Amino acid sequence: MGKIKVGVIGLGSISKQHIQGYLHNQDAEIIAVADINEERAKQKAEELNITDYYTDYRELLQNNEIDAVSICTWNNSHAEIAIAALHAGKNVLTEKPLCKTVEEALAVEEAVKKFPDQFLQVGYVRRFGTNTQVLKRFIDNGELGEIYYAKASCLRVLGNPGGWFADTDRSGGGPLIDLGVHVIDLCWYLMGKPKVKSVSGNAYQKLGNRSNVEFKSFYKAADYNAEQNTVEDSANALIRFENGASLMVDVSFALHTKKNEISVSLYGDKGGADIEPSLEIFTEKNNIMLNSTPQIDHLSFNFQKGFQNEIDHFIRCNKGEEKTIAPVEDGVEMMKILTGVYQSSQEQKEIRFD
Repeated sequence: MGKIKVGVIGLGSISKQHIQGYLHNQDAEIIAVADINEERAKQKAEELNITDYYTDYRELLQNNEIDAVSICTWNNSHAEIAIAALHAGKNVLTEKPLCKTVEEALAVEEAVKKFPDQFLQVGYVRRFGTNTQVLKRFIDNGELGEIYYAKASCLRVLGNPGGWFADTDRSGGGPLIDLGVHVIDLCWYLMGKPKVKSVSGNAYQKLGNRSNVEFKSFYKAADYNAEQNTVEDSANALIRFENGASLMVDVSFALHTKKNEISVSLYGDKGGADIEPSLEIFTEKNNIMLNSTPQIDHLSFNFQKGFQNEIDHFIRCNKGEEKTIAPVEDGVEMMKILTGVYQSSQEQKEIRFD
């Protein structure tokens, strides 16, 4: 089998990670790009020394040479493009979240089922971190026992990117769907992906985008507009699973707290672990409490390495060497959780799933 020929749809900031991943994979070749901004599409094509660039993703999908696509567009277009790509005979790597609603997620899942020779991979990149892969090996070997509780925080003091990130119509939400999706999925994946039973959550719009703050910089989207912000600035949730396990999470774009923070911890009946801000495992040996730190290259998530691992895995799946570890079914379950939090906050009650 020759190189997997790839098309990249959407050329915003996250696409750079995908493109670099493909460029550093000897079995992949980017042959086309698409973006609604023609100038950006043309410029990227020139950088990549390719001739095919499009402003309409449908035209890219008509290119019969393309085997697979990366979808790096706004969240509200993920489902539409993914379904179209599957119908066009392409394998799909779509950025998280899978889409905006459970209904969209189920439609994507249905499309995947129609084409058993194809697959869709959801961009849960933290599953591919070295720290995650190492901890999963310990968990799979029973070192932590039954994981019954996890908690995760991803807090920004000042960090609403604005632009499409701050537009609910395009993003589907704020820090919960942008940051929370990563840490919730990380815990859920390491807990063995138990089926969600109920969600109780709160989403707050109290501080806005804090565009009044001076002398402190933060990442801004290309289409940043200080006047535009319709997403929550923070959210928290308690998620219960059918196996009795539970997960607590809180996230923010803006919060009156001391500093930015990411922390992810899991607790089992034989041991526990912190995976962020750095991997450490807590066990009990010979009636002694024991803390251990693995000697590995990346104790915390390394973006470049994580994305490279994700792309490499996607290419191996295209070649039939592996099956994706982030299938569409996981995207559906995650959308149930995320939309459940928003619904719970809006209705001020626990949301239960059958």
